Amino acid sequence: MIANIVKPGHKTRGVLNYLYGPGRANEHTDPHLVAAWDDFVPDPGRNPCATLGQLADVLDLRVKQAGHKAPKNHVWHCSIRAAPEDRRLTDDEWAAIARRVLDATGIAPAGDPDACRWVAVRHADDHIHIVATKVRGDLRPPRNWNDFLRADKELVAIEKEYGLRQVPRGDRTAAKHPTRAEQEKARRTGRATTARERLRTTARTLIAAATTPEEFFRLLDGSGVLVEIQRFPSGDIRGYKIALADDTNKDGQPVWFSGSTLAPDLSYPKIRERLSATDTSSAAPSEPRAWRRLARATDQVPELLDHSEDEAGQAHITVLAETLDVLPLAAPPALRPGLLQAATAFERASRSRIRAQHQQAQATRRAVKAILREPAPKDGVLLTVLLDALLLAAVAAQHWHRTRGHSQQAEAARQAAEHLRAAYKAAAAEPLAVIHRRGTELPEWLRLQQAATVRRALPEQAEQILAEPGWPVLAATLAQAGAAGHNPAALLTEATTRRELDTATSVSEVLTWRLHRLADLTQRTTSRAPAPQSALYRPVHTDQQRRTR
Repeated sequence: MIANIVKPGHKTRGVLNYLYGPGRANEHTDPHLVAAWDDFVPDPGRNPCATLGQLADVLDLRVKQAGHKAPKNHVWHCSIRAAPEDRRLTDDEWAAIARRVLDATGIAPAGDPDACRWVAVRHADDHIHIVATKVRGDLRPPRNWNDFLRADKELVAIEKEYGLRQVPRGDRTAAKHPTRAEQEKARRTGRATTARERLRTTARTLIAAATTPEEFFRLLDGSGVLVEIQRFPSGDIRGYKIALADDTNKDGQPVWFSGSTLAPDLSYPKIRERLSATDTSSAAPSEPRAWRRLARATDQVPELLDHSEDEAGQAHITVLAETLDVLPLAAPPALRPGLLQAATAFERASRSRIRAQHQQAQATRRAVKAILREPAPKDGVLLTVLLDALLLAAVAAQHWHRTRGHSQQAEAARQAAEHLRAAYKAAAAEPLAVIHRRGTELPEWLRLQQAATVRRALPEQAEQILAEPGWPVLAATLAQAGAAGHNPAALLTEATTRRELDTATSVSEVLTWRLHRLADLTQRTTSRAPAPQSALYRPVHTDQQRRTR
């Protein structure tokens, strides 16, 4: 159940005209009152002698009595909507819900004879509208500060008592949604996303790539985004705003967005805090093996979330989001759309009311920034290993948020995991086929040896693993680990104890990639030359822009 409290207005009759009218698409059926501050309020929906003018007049009576002391925008308007799968509530149930919400918000406290005048109108099965005039009987304004949060809290209790769907709640850390005008503008111009969303994606990706605030601004400028930096009289940076060259207002001027209006963590102070907290001295372009370091660091995220303080856990989730933000830049073209969807979904999971201790995730952040300055792996094994680790980390982030009551963030992490699962399957197909062929070509004595290793290390799961289609892949990986000087049985034990396997579709496949991460079995990239600098300036959205000067 969701409450929507709109900006106060000054036309009581205008709101009533809409509520009792046919609606924008004739969707309003049988409009009528389900409750009001007084049982004798005229209802134009049930009484043929009652008019909308009469109803507006009785609602506005105290506003007129207050005269110039009445607020200019005196109309309080709140809609309450049930979930599509909820049962059809009766008029009496909606009346009780309306009274509870009015009491919780302070518009009409229960038992207060001087409470504001109000009506609750129903014109559809799944929602009601509450309209109140914000002048009390003593001609003072109501005490309705933070009315949305208080209404939402009351609706949580109502959902439980009425057996309705418990809607995931936010904590006011979500990015602002595009306005209807922005959405309509995007449709008119043939864009799949709004300017706000494109700028947010660009900024998030380039923050993950940058090592300093100054580099972040350079990357923005090179990506085709218009940038304007605001400074204090001292010359220090105060903030910034960005725009798309092809997104203009009616006067032909760019439509600017400050970082904080794009998302809470995109304000300049937040960016400076995040980038300044990380020592990037070892993230030089020539540093090798960034992809392997990132895979190993990501593999540790589930364990770190289980055993870290909340502030450190939030930092690891923030860096996990940064990893997803930059991965579409470095992944093969076929995987980029799915990875971009995963990054977009996980964006909501990257923020909560818990303040991140960014110093706790320095090593992972260095690796994230380094993969854009190092050649991407030529074979698909290393990318598959990283995607497998990212999938496990996203699932762990979902559990972390759920246990802390972050319902919106948990749902976002779940959606991101679904996109990552699809990307993993696409990336893993070819490497698995290659390793599977190696497994089938192993000598019989070596296959029997690896089977004995599995039975010794994992006696309860051994027969299931040996019967899976992925067993030859695991056998080849165990043989490779043994040839590299590792103890295959010890690796199997460590891979199993670090994370449960009960929910795995293919235990042998999961163990294969864990062994690759633990034993560093991926082939080393022969080329150590840094990636071309232009790779860092590639726009991440599908609508390419060229900056016009």
